[in-house]
Amino acid sequence: MKFRNIFLLNLLLFSVSILAQSTTYRAEKEKKHNLIHTKLSVDFNFDDKTMNGEAWITAKPHFYATNKIALDANAMLIHEVSLNNKILSYNYNEYVLEIELPKTYTKKEEFTIYIKYTARPEKVKDEGSKAITDAKGLYFINADGKDATKPIQIWTQGETQANSAWFPTIDAPNQKMTQELFITVPNKYITLSNGTLVNQTTKGNNRTDYWKQDKKHAPYLAFMGIGEFAVIKDNYKNIPVNYYVEKEYASYAKDIFGLTPEMIGFFSEKLGVDYPWDKYSQIVVRDYVSGAMENTTAVVHGEQAYQKPGQLIDNNLQENTIAHEIFHHWFGNLVTSESWSNLTLNESFANYGEYLWRAHKYGKTDAEMHYYEQVEAYKNGQNQDKSLVRFSYDEREELFDLVSYNKGGAILHMLRTYLGDDAFFQGLKTYLETYKYDTAEVHQLRLIFEEITGQDLNWFFNQWYFGANHPNIEISYDYNTLRKTVTVNISQLQSETFKFPFAIDIFEGTKRTRHTVFVESNDASFTFPYNRQPNLIQVNADNILVCNLYENKILSEYIFQLKNADNFAHRREALFQVASKQDDKNAFNAIVDALDDDAYKIRILALQQIDLINKFSKKDAIRKIMRMANNDDKTLVQAEALSTLGKLTDPELKPIFEKALQSKSYSVLGKALVSMYYIDQPLAIQKSKELPDEVRKILATPLTRIFIEAKDESELPFVAKSVVSGMFLANDDATKVLYQKAFDQIAVSNNSEAIQNLVDDMVVKGKQYTGFNFDKVMINLMRKMIDQQKKESKSNYLRNIEIIKTAMSKLL
Repeated sequence: MKFRNIFLLNLLLFSVSILAQSTTYRAEKEKKHNLIHTKLSVDFNFDDKTMNGEAWITAKPHFYATNKIALDANAMLIHEVSLNNKILSYNYNEYVLEIELPKTYTKKEEFTIYIKYTARPEKVKDEGSKAITDAKGLYFINADGKDATKPIQIWTQGETQANSAWFPTIDAPNQKMTQELFITVPNKYITLSNGTLVNQTTKGNNRTDYWKQDKKHAPYLAFMGIGEFAVIKDNYKNIPVNYYVEKEYASYAKDIFGLTPEMIGFFSEKLGVDYPWDKYSQIVVRDYVSGAMENTTAVVHGEQAYQKPGQLIDNNLQENTIAHEIFHHWFGNLVTSESWSNLTLNESFANYGEYLWRAHKYGKTDAEMHYYEQVEAYKNGQNQDKSLVRFSYDEREELFDLVSYNKGGAILHMLRTYLGDDAFFQGLKTYLETYKYDTAEVHQLRLIFEEITGQDLNWFFNQWYFGANHPNIEISYDYNTLRKTVTVNISQLQSETFKFPFAIDIFEGTKRTRHTVFVESNDASFTFPYNRQPNLIQVNADNILVCNLYENKILSEYIFQLKNADNFAHRREALFQVASKQDDKNAFNAIVDALDDDAYKIRILALQQIDLINKFSKKDAIRKIMRMANNDDKTLVQAEALSTLGKLTDPELKPIFEKALQSKSYSVLGKALVSMYYIDQPLAIQKSKELPDEVRKILATPLTRIFIEAKDESELPFVAKSVVSGMFLANDDATKVLYQKAFDQIAVSNNSEAIQNLVDDMVVKGKQYTGFNFDKVMINLMRKMIDQQKKESKSNYLRNIEIIKTAMSKLL
């Protein structure tokens, strides 16, 4: 599962209280029985959001003979339990169904229990988490069809242990089963489940689809999706690869998901293990409770996957997620972590799959940018003091954090670098082949690497997997000009001692010499010779070690670093240092030179940081930025160049903006409109109003900037639909301030349509994220609106107050 939901990450600021870490040991679930096979037959009651189910659960005792079996079954109505047509006695407390077997079974004896039941997902009391906002297991979307803007859909979400809300099972990751699923639905609906669609049987207005998964996987990976979808067919070799999307997006499905076959092929080759399943389907659903989920052969994505060509030309924002979920089909699905404490065996690998894909498809620099952002997100997070493997926690869902994902992926990259590619990938291949269709724990991964390399790796795993935090390192240098040596002093500032390989680059002019040392103590020094005084010494030169570095450098060193450092992270660091001193001519020129950097994100940052009020080479810099605005090979850079030029409010730049208004890129178009606004306001407003509705929705932020600054009352209803998302989801403070300003304008306006749109959106967001008390945040904002409306004497203020009060009652 991908923890990509930016909304949830920002929402933590409002709603998640910090609890003391649990001291309760969370063991792997005891295996009293082994699941063997699950057969289900289901149909649905749309009116009351329930599901009629029949289950045939085949199991056997794991070791000890027993005459009972306990199945997880959340909030169900149990109608019948039998074995070989004989009714069985049972006890049920709405969570666990404990069944009396007719005899004592040994570990060599299988049995199949029949259960007739009704699943009631709306009665489920389990709460969600930061990564998965709900735990109902089974979701009816717009079941009554009253929302004209939303299709009717049904879908499931099993991780962590929510599939037991729609079928009885042993809901634990250390179980593996094959499955069959018969889904009966009205003929107009398409279904998707794990495995192969064996056949379809039509009877009147209904159809039964028979899906069969004949390779074992964990119960949480079972999936069922139902709705009116277009199915776009693709393939990898002889394996079907299909994309299930709403019909509006059928023509864009391959633009969004079309790299899937190449990803499957790349991962198969890289791992030395062929893709192990019989198909790969992806489905996009509405109101999904997470980012995506790796259900075996039936991956589900939230609607953020939907993107139009004008967005995809900038960046396919779902590409990393697509790679992540595919990689799970080896790490998580083929071999599954035996307990949630060992979640790193699933999520850290899937995170690292993103890096592997980007390095393969887009090269070294792109992969470095991805790695840097992943590690920085972890270092800026709130869980640095938690170990990667955690046997003590309050709720299992809290394990789905930036440690398990981002830090875990980085740790794998550190291990790969330390062992070398041959040993690392041979280890992964051996691990997958040894535990295929089974479960594993981290120690088993370690033992495989030890067997291959002949090394004792306890130090690495104890430090990075079972320990927490990362090194904080202070660097200093001692030069001996007579001997022509430099000593690099490495001091660890934290209490614990980390051991690690450390890359050090010494630059003599443009000649770079790489030294790799091994640090084993809190204070270590390493001496290196040089022929001429080094221009720069770059520590953690490959930026692989997860750490915080503290060192003092002068401006000339940062300028040199910006131009010559090998890794994106070090050039980025230098850029900010140099940008803060642009009163220096060399510093300014270095920022101008950075506009040509190989990393497009460096070019963007240089555009954002450049000081064009500078007295140095201003005209040359502007000419370069003008060329970038229309011709850079990355549209996101073009967009930022337009924004930079727009700050000059120079009418002579109008042709640049006019040309950009013809761009297919929505990011370019949005920046061009805002820049045009400051030199030709009527034209910018006219172009903004002429855009198709679907484009206006995507360009909500730049258009909001234009309409709010212009105080265009007629556009407040449009602006109102984006305010909540803008205030709480935006990645930058400037956008949040913009939407706060928009909120304030609407709150005191006489525009009842805008008020209605705003509070409707608040209700939707409040109901969607109640697990985070977001509804309380919305209610407080509505109260503020009432106070502001009462201060007004406009004709509609009483009506507007009633609109707000009605919305508040829906949340309350």
